[in-house]
Amino acid sequence: MAFKHLLIEHRGPVAWLYLNRPQALNAISYECMRELRAAWIELRERDATRVIVVSGKGRGFCAGADLTDAPSAADLPGPQAPFLEAGAQMEAVLLALGKPVIAAINGVCCGGGLELAMMCDFMVAAESARIGDAHANFGALPGGGATIRLPRIVGVNWARYLMYTGELFPAAEMAAIGLVTRVVRDELLETEVQQLGEKIAAKSPLGLRRMKMLIGDGLDMPTELAMKMEKLVAAEHMRSQDAIEGGKAFKEKRKPEFRGC
Repeated sequence: MAFKHLLIEHRGPVAWLYLNRPQALNAISYECMRELRAAWIELRERDATRVIVVSGKGRGFCAGADLTDAPSAADLPGPQAPFLEAGAQMEAVLLALGKPVIAAINGVCCGGGLELAMMCDFMVAAESARIGDAHANFGALPGGGATIRLPRIVGVNWARYLMYTGELFPAAEMAAIGLVTRVVRDELLETEVQQLGEKIAAKSPLGLRRMKMLIGDGLDMPTELAMKMEKLVAAEHMRSQDAIEGGKAFKEKRKPEFRGC
């Protein structure tokens, strides 16, 4: 599928999905949201793709929702509902992806851009990246999960501080509170993330998919129930071809060849 606001590059088992509106710091418009949903589906169905990286073209990862698309007070609630619904549909497909998704943060990442990054499995950021919530700066409220995900990732107090102030912070500070997983030199961002993606892509696709499911579902379960679920899935996984191949490869002192089943 041809995209107007996105760019997809396939680099071996790693697919790079770029927001491609550099003139607007990759702010997400209604049409861009719809394209993101279509892109997730396309990458989900592509067997050769085992890891997905999301990044932005130009000087920023994503500056949030495109405010030029925002409805005026006289227009509410009409135009707002389709944008939020498009966001919810995009989010549902992304969260259901069984493949690891990495956010490679270059430049500005705020508002809806931060929400998109938090929907990914983790973030790797360039040293010069500036990251924050920023909704409060425009009298806006998050609609992509920031009030839920941000406290879970960084804790309630830091989430309040980020959201109430609307400030953008250096990547290193966000790494210190756990929002960013790794910080790398600007010129090495794509190289390091590609290498990381290839390392992850060499693992069992089935194992990764089940790990991702257990982590996501476990966050919303009581600990005892989550532990029972893990044991049930682990017992089933032991009978999979990937688990059997992993054991054989270990005994034979060779690299395993996983097929995802």
